[in-house]
Amino acid sequence: MPKRYGVKEKDQVVSHIINLVLTGKLRSGDRVDRNEIAHELGLSRVPIQEAVVQLEHDGILSTRYHRGAFVERFDESVVLEHHELHGMLLGIASARAATDPRPHVLSQLDSLTDFMRANRESRAFHEAAWQYRQTINEEYAGPRLLAEIRASQSFMPRSFWVTYLNNHDEMLPFYEAETNSIRGRDPDGARAACAGRAEAMGRIMVAELIRRGVLSPSRLAREPSVAL
Repeated sequence: MPKRYGVKEKDQVVSHIINLVLTGKLRSGDRVDRNEIAHELGLSRVPIQEAVVQLEHDGILSTRYHRGAFVERFDESVVLEHHELHGMLLGIASARAATDPRPHVLSQLDSLTDFMRANRESRAFHEAAWQYRQTINEEYAGPRLLAEIRASQSFMPRSFWVTYLNNHDEMLPFYEAETNSIRGRDPDGARAACAGRAEAMGRIMVAELIRRGVLSPSRLAREPSVAL
C-alpha cells in the first residue's frame, strides 16, 4: 500500500488498525501483527509502535509483556460506550458555548445550521456538521479536551458518515436543538443535544456493524433509541 502523503505515518497506522477492527479482520483478543502491517503500509516499526501506544491509551488495544499487542473487547456495548463518551466530551464544550454565546460563534452556527437544513446530500451535510463541531471546539475546548475528543472518535469513520443517506433526517434535529440551546443560554440543553446525537450515531454504527457481520445482534440492538 502506498504512503499517504500529508498524513502522519502514526495516524495512517491507527486508521488501518481501526479499519481492520471495523471490518472484522481483527476481532476481540486477536494479536496485531506488526510485521504484516509494516509490510502492507510500507512503513518502519516506529510509527507502528507509536500507533499501538495511542490505541492502548484509547482502550482499543492492550499490550502484554513479550507477547505483543492485542485487540481489546470489541462488542456492541464498547461501540456505544465510545459514542457515549464522545457525546459527553462534546457536551462540555457546547455547554461552555451556551454559558458564553459569543456573537461571531452564534452567527457561524446559525449559518451552518441553515446550510444543513437546506442540504440533504450526505457529504455536504457531513462537511457542514464537521465545521459546526470545529467552530465550537476551537472556541471553547482547551488542548486536553480537544485531545480527548479526538481519541473518542475512533469508531466514527468519516468514510461511513459521508455516505450515510439519512444524515439529514436523523441528525439535523440534534443540531437545531443544540443551536437553540446555545442561543438560549441553556447549557443543559446543549449537553443533552450532544448526548442524544452521539447515542443515535452509536446505534446507527452498531446496526451497520451487525449488517456487515462484524457484531452479532443482541438485546441492546433491539432496544429503541431515545428520540430528542
